[in-house]
Amino acid sequence: MTWENKDNPGIERILSVMAQLRNPDGGCPWDLEQTYRTIAPYTIEEAYEVADAIEKDDMAGLKEELGDLLLQVVFHSQMATEENLFDFDNVAHGIADKMVRRHPHVFGDASHRDAAEQTTAWEALKAEERAAKSDGKPAGILDDIPAALPAATRALKLQKRAARVGFDWGDVQPVLDQMTEEIEELAAELATGKTGQEQPDPDRVEDEFGDLMFCVINLARHLKVDPEAALRRTNQKFERRFGHIEQTLRKDGKAMEQASLDEMEALWQEAKDIERASD
Repeated sequence: MTWENKDNPGIERILSVMAQLRNPDGGCPWDLEQTYRTIAPYTIEEAYEVADAIEKDDMAGLKEELGDLLLQVVFHSQMATEENLFDFDNVAHGIADKMVRRHPHVFGDASHRDAAEQTTAWEALKAEERAAKSDGKPAGILDDIPAALPAATRALKLQKRAARVGFDWGDVQPVLDQMTEEIEELAAELATGKTGQEQPDPDRVEDEFGDLMFCVINLARHLKVDPEAALRRTNQKFERRFGHIEQTLRKDGKAMEQASLDEMEALWQEAKDIERASD
């Protein structure tokens, strides 16, 4: 069988492996129970694990995680094959056709473009594709941004798409002003529970907090900072400093629950000083 022969091309072998896993006659009970919806969370998780391996410069890990991500494409394609919808070959040809179509300066007669010109042309081609998919209805500029994206990633995509048609501030100062306004509005909502008998309205607090987060992401975009990368960096910094607190207290024979906030804050500052000294 194809899946048994390691000399076969890799893609043929993994397609054969997946077909056998989904074979009602001797396949894997777990794989047979899966649907597009049950597999989708794993697909998202594997994409994040690819990003994590890249962040760590772990090339061996990246190879493994890319395989895991490829398995997700193969899994979805196998289920679609079983339903006579499409197969892996259709998926591969589809993306190849799209890349050729979106790079006329490479595969066609269009003149060579620099990166900025290519970005503009890419968005124009995507707009044409959205219009073609709309069945004659006016295609909205934001229509094809997936709702299932992580909220911060989707916010950034929404902002970038709107900015391309001129819905954007020209510099960073109005964004900073807007952030100040959003902080004040959130503070005002929180203050309602202090001045009266009622607690702040959780729905209103969530709404104002969301506005503030959206504004922070907009600031990152104007500063040309990837908000996900920036937050990952801060998460790592928090882990290092918190780990220093934990390890130092453990050396002193004290559990963290036994330490005061002042003690932990002093060790936090110590961790910051160590980092500065090593820069």
